[in-house]
Amino acid sequence: MAIESRDERLVARSGPLTPISSSTVDEEERARRLASMKRTASGMLVGCAAVFLVARLLEARWPWLGYIRATAEAAMVGGLADWFAVTALFRKPLGLPIPHTAIIPARKDRIGKSLGRFVQNNFLSREVITTRVEGMRPGHRLMQWLSDAAQARLIAQHVAAGVSGAVRVLSDDEVSRMIERGIRSRARSIQVAPMVGNLLALLTEDRRHQELLDEVLRLAARAVTENETIIRNRIREESPWWLPEAVDDRIHDKIVGAVERTLIQVARDPAHPLRARFDNGLTEFIEKLRTSPDTAARAEKIKEDVLEHPALREFAASLWTDAKAALARRAERDGTEDAGEPDAVERGLVTMANAALADPALLDRIDRWIVDILVYAVDQYRHEVGELIEHTVGQWDPDATSQKIELQIGRDLQFIRINGTLVGGLVGLVLYTVTRFF
Repeated sequence: MAIESRDERLVARSGPLTPISSSTVDEEERARRLASMKRTASGMLVGCAAVFLVARLLEARWPWLGYIRATAEAAMVGGLADWFAVTALFRKPLGLPIPHTAIIPARKDRIGKSLGRFVQNNFLSREVITTRVEGMRPGHRLMQWLSDAAQARLIAQHVAAGVSGAVRVLSDDEVSRMIERGIRSRARSIQVAPMVGNLLALLTEDRRHQELLDEVLRLAARAVTENETIIRNRIREESPWWLPEAVDDRIHDKIVGAVERTLIQVARDPAHPLRARFDNGLTEFIEKLRTSPDTAARAEKIKEDVLEHPALREFAASLWTDAKAALARRAERDGTEDAGEPDAVERGLVTMANAALADPALLDRIDRWIVDILVYAVDQYRHEVGELIEHTVGQWDPDATSQKIELQIGRDLQFIRINGTLVGGLVGLVLYTVTRFF
């Protein structure tokens, strides 16, 4: 039949075009099934036409064939009407310039615009995204995924690889100078004297500084004992040449003995005057650090001397060198295999994930945070998505677009033709029967 052959030629010409393609194999299967369904629908129409002709020729001899002739006649009308309706969606039936046919090629741009708005308003709305994402519990899923050491290692691997690749293009001297400037800027923003005073004040709480004094006394006593020979030789060097050696030894014994006795007395006596003087001196020093402008100025001068020392530049350079080397080593590790002990990034990710999983309130906040981010992104770009769909459809070739859409839904549309043929025949039979008896 002419109608069927044209449809099959159009389907055969539709190649693997990009607009709505899935895969070449899938399109070939769809084309085969579409052609088969078209043959079925057209075969029913041809069969009805043959039945109509035979019944029409023999109706005069056998009047009861009128029922069959009326059924076949109405079935042809219904089948042809639905063939015209289905065909008019994709092309002009029989190539005739009938108005309001070839709807999809002619209205392609309008269809693209409507499709873009439909997706924008029905799939990318705030309510749809919020309901869908909240039901997925993204925070819980993310934390469960990160709690797996293998996944944390994979994340750390990708982060290290990305950062390592970025740092390779940076100048070592510039980065070192930037670190140095950062250290200087941060250090200069801190007043050293009050900070040291506060630390010492914390140390003196509950007389913890006396424990430090006890340790100093023990170290001093040990130093005296271990260096008696040095002390003795020093006394001999400083004493007059005519002084007998026995006198030098006596002086040594007096000095060392006096020092040792003093250290022992202070260590054993919590109320020793030296401890009180130590307390008073430390308290006065803390107060000066907190309130004295002169002490603060001297502390700032020492800080500036330290910051301007070349050692700071070497320290900044070593920080950058060590960090870059650590990143390079981490990037070279295989994230899919056991590459040794987990590093700080891996441990941090796993610890964070486990802590979040143990805190339902925190998981809820993470869920809301993720939902807010997605909703914000959708609100910002949903119009661009609609415009993208409209623009993409606008770039498609009209005939190719029609053929590709027909491959997707044409087989289902053939059931309209089949149903139209059957329903038309049934209606024709009913009408003929009614006219025979009324």
